[in-house]
Amino acid sequence: QVPLVESGGGPVQAGGSLRLSCAASGYSKSGYCMAWFRQPPGKEREGVAAIDEDGSEYYQDAVQGRFFISQDGAKNSLYLQMNRLKPEDTATYYCVAASPCWSPIYTGQGTQVTVSS
Repeated sequence: QVPLVESGGGPVQAGGSLRLSCAASGYSKSGYCMAWFRQPPGKEREGVAAIDEDGSEYYQDAVQGRFFISQDGAKNSLYLQMNRLKPEDTATYYCVAASPCWSPIYTGQGTQVTVSS
């Protein structure tokens, strides 16, 4: 059973916002950097945002200042607040437990985000 379950995707108009959530359970949270990856149609999967065990945040340049990653204190939930969405943000978004950051160990099933112009 995949221990990461995403939710919150859907259709949205350009300029709008969405908040993705990821429920994490069934594995030890220690030692993992939590991240969001995405895979646009016809393209390779790419890292979008990550938060390490110390709480340091890392962002892909294309989303810097628009997307914000966070997690709850118990590290049972991971979030991605996406603002000022653009059509090029259209992708399947995946919740990832990584070690080190950007190297996935566990990957969720994904949630689709579609941004229309």
